[in-house]
Amino acid sequence: MGAVTTTAPAPERQASDPTAQDPVTSLFASRSVTEHVLRGLLGLALVVVALWQAAAHPAALLLLVPAAVAWRGCPTCWALGLAATVSRCRAAAGAGCADGSCRR
Repeated sequence: MGAVTTTAPAPERQASDPTAQDPVTSLFASRSVTEHVLRGLLGLALVVVALWQAAAHPAALLLLVPAAVAWRGCPTCWALGLAATVSRCRAAAGAGCADGSCRR
């Protein structure tokens, strides 16, 4: 007798529901664009200091670790998170408009 496998049906996401979470948004996005940009600037400053001080103090390269934490990965991950944050903020701003004519 063969093995029977069952899978749960995939949860349906409503395209109009801005609170529906996708993996990119939950992993990389921030609460606001300002917070995301500040995390990016912090990561950039840490990388600059680490590379600037690496010749004199090799242990300064350890500053790359908190930079990666601030970026939630690499610079590409940060950019992906920025796009997800902007997209989520726009979707949330448009959610309260029945006819799509929101004013900001």
